[in-house]
Amino acid sequence: MINPSVDTSAGLEWFKSSYSTNEGPDCVEVASSPNSVHVRDSKDKEGPQFRFSPSEWSAFVAFAAELG
Repeated sequence: MINPSVDTSAGLEWFKSSYSTNEGPDCVEVASSPNSVHVRDSKDKEGPQFRFSPSEWSAFVAFAAELG
């Protein structure tokens, strides 16, 4: 992850995926807090977000790694 940004309203520090570009539609940012991992579209910072528990996020990352 690269390019941290802070969303002061939520107190989260967001990190843009190193796979994301400024030219394409696939731009993802992730922020973690003690009890959850937040995911959003970096081009729509005010838009919807996903929130996962740490164990759900770990399972997702493991699954995605198998696909890649």
